[in-house]
Amino acid sequence: MDARADLLPQHFSAWFASRGWSARPHQLALLEEARAGRSTLLVAPTGAGKTLAGFLPSLVELAESDGRYDGLHTLYISPLKALAVDIARNLETPIREMALPVSVETRTGDTSAAKRTRQIARPPDILLTTPEQLALLVSHRDAKPFFANLKRVVLDELHALVTSKRGDLLSLDLARLRALAPKLSAVGLSATVREPADLQRFLGGSATPAGLVTVKGGASAEIGILHTASRIPLAGHTTGHAVRDVYKAILDHRLTLVFVNTRMQAEFMFQALWHINDDNLPIALHHGSLDAQQRRKVEAAMAAGKLKAVVCTSTLDLGIDWGDVDLVVNIGAPKGASRLMQRIGRSNHRMDEPSQALLVPSNRFELLECRAALDAVTEAAQDTPEPRIGALDVLAQHVLGVACSDGFAPDALYEEVLTASPYSDLTRADFDATVNFVATGGYALRSYERFAKLRQGKDGLFRASNPRVIQQYRMNVGTIVESTMLKVRLGRLRAGRPGQPGMLSRGGRVLGEIEEYFAETMTTGDTFVFAGEVLRLEGIVENEVVCSRTTTGTDPKVPSYAGGKFPLSTFLAARVRAMLASPKEWDKLPDEVSAWLHAQRLKSRLPKPGELLIESFPRGGRFYLVAYPFEGRLAHQTLGMLLTRRLERARMRPLGFVCNDYGIAVWSLGDMSAAIARGALSLDELFAQDMLGDDLEEWLAESALMKRTFRACAVIGGLIEKRFPGQEKNGRQVTMSTDLVYDVLRRHEPDHVLLRAARADAATGLLDIGRLAQMLTRIGGHIVHQPLDHVSPLSVAVMLEIGREAVHGEAADEILAEAEALMLEEAMA
Repeated sequence: MDARADLLPQHFSAWFASRGWSARPHQLALLEEARAGRSTLLVAPTGAGKTLAGFLPSLVELAESDGRYDGLHTLYISPLKALAVDIARNLETPIREMALPVSVETRTGDTSAAKRTRQIARPPDILLTTPEQLALLVSHRDAKPFFANLKRVVLDELHALVTSKRGDLLSLDLARLRALAPKLSAVGLSATVREPADLQRFLGGSATPAGLVTVKGGASAEIGILHTASRIPLAGHTTGHAVRDVYKAILDHRLTLVFVNTRMQAEFMFQALWHINDDNLPIALHHGSLDAQQRRKVEAAMAAGKLKAVVCTSTLDLGIDWGDVDLVVNIGAPKGASRLMQRIGRSNHRMDEPSQALLVPSNRFELLECRAALDAVTEAAQDTPEPRIGALDVLAQHVLGVACSDGFAPDALYEEVLTASPYSDLTRADFDATVNFVATGGYALRSYERFAKLRQGKDGLFRASNPRVIQQYRMNVGTIVESTMLKVRLGRLRAGRPGQPGMLSRGGRVLGEIEEYFAETMTTGDTFVFAGEVLRLEGIVENEVVCSRTTTGTDPKVPSYAGGKFPLSTFLAARVRAMLASPKEWDKLPDEVSAWLHAQRLKSRLPKPGELLIESFPRGGRFYLVAYPFEGRLAHQTLGMLLTRRLERARMRPLGFVCNDYGIAVWSLGDMSAAIARGALSLDELFAQDMLGDDLEEWLAESALMKRTFRACAVIGGLIEKRFPGQEKNGRQVTMSTDLVYDVLRRHEPDHVLLRAARADAATGLLDIGRLAQMLTRIGGHIVHQPLDHVSPLSVAVMLEIGREAVHGEAADEILAEAEALMLEEAMA
């Protein structure tokens, strides 16, 4: 018997026993750490009872206070609203069955204003919320008394919170909580960790990292790659060839989660499954652009066991406990071993039962990636990213938030910010520049009153300059900057008077949101797939897309979204390169894929792990250069932009480029093979590291992508507000505002805080310059050129990307298959 069992009150032990359980060692360890007032990170496999372990110290302490605790005791932070709601529901069981004097409430964007106001005046014992709501609470004028007696903060799925700007803001708010609540200790819960020390520093602060409790064991996951009756295509992302096999897997299980990587894929897969749903299986759809009420209905139906399958995106890949899920299907390549394990954990959400999962690659390159991910999972290898360096635009938002509360003294706030691990190396100069930006807008903007958001009082404290600034902050808090969205509303065309057109009625319900730019590609009468239905566009009125249901639409479009595309992890990319270079590994692959690689070795060559293979060949009156960096689509897009600039200078007359996660193809009017052969074009110079110098700067100066990056930083940093009561800006207005400011700052203050934030984002995010730089360093002196007379088997998968983006609907697969057959025949000649 664990000696720490005495820490558990008798009625808690009795409750465990009534369920046939006993408190597990890691649950008792967290209780012991809490008694000592220490912050602790718990790393445990799915189903190990992490959530109960995280809340157990709070429940015990609140039970001992017998309902007399003064104020908020425990704050729970979840990356998802749905997870907070689910945890609240799960906490009700032990509280009710043990008759504990504990109140639990949630606070999300869906919570009414009246309830949020009451929660400040009379907080519950345990409040479950999200990072954005925490930022609002920290900035509240009553933050100090509200948090004064806060004893514990529980951060769930911590690994998912720390990898983005959302994590930067959370780290700053944690630092603020430590200052407001001196008795505070933190508990971090995570199932997927490569370097626990990074999370320990995030949790406890850079000065006093949290302790660590780990749980070994757990049943090994049972994962396989779905073997389909159809051949695996060389390119494409719809996975249409495997739909019937996915449907059969759904038939054979109780409840299946069908994960996809984008909302566009979710809509397509849901429609494809319904098209063959001869058994009338209850299949639902769940993604972030659907109306919140619709998502709640799906979640409730899952919890009640009324569904057979749910097609979903990352909205469901975190720790929600849907107990009846006995199969996870991952459509497409997982892009990362850690993400795959996270999703697999939704199946058989119990520690002692193996999770079951099937991977369904969309094309042959993705099959290689799936195979690499399977091997990584078998080895329990993880690929979580390196710790972040805190972003300055997020710091600016936090500075304004603190000013909206009690105000701050710069020296004290700087020392506090340094305790947030992403900002532990922040220089005083950068901190002062950030405060100066928030206070005045910076040197180039200081003459404009609208940018002056702080005033320094006689007591030396900086505070928000007026109530309007506070309201603007509260309306725009957070770091998730999505593209401008339009609501999708069902409407009816009412008949008009004789000889007059009908009137469009907007009386129907809202189904969700689509991005503005997608709506603008359609005209009245066009059909599109959304929320699992085929809809006909009736018109765009203000900020709403009004549509009607239809059954007559042919070739409906599928909405695409700028966000949600995962990059291929460097960890998996390295494994795919190793697999290509090792024919012994090909025995694990389907015969058609193995034959494809053997053909590539025969007709050309295969890229080795330490080199960059470049093929060049003529085709259709054009000349092509295909490279295989395996660095992900974002890095390849940036590489393509820079390569075409250099090829233009070399008088190769480039016409364009395409890329996927694995390779890039550039085509031109100039014969690149001949130029390389006679020494007029040097591949070492073409791919030299100095392309990230002047070439990059010149391109960024002209590029709309850099303006788009700056736009997001400007919104996060508070320079431009997207929302203000009665004055919400549309996408064009925000673009116009930020583009003007961007041009002014580049000319007059090139070292402005937001320009620096935008460049940092470009290095790791939208342009992935950091990863491109690593690749250029790696391949220096290791570029291998293979001139060919025609396309190679491997290049077909990249070449098929040409022109693919314009194809929508059911015709896409047929057109792609025809092009693939013709090109593959050419490659094998």
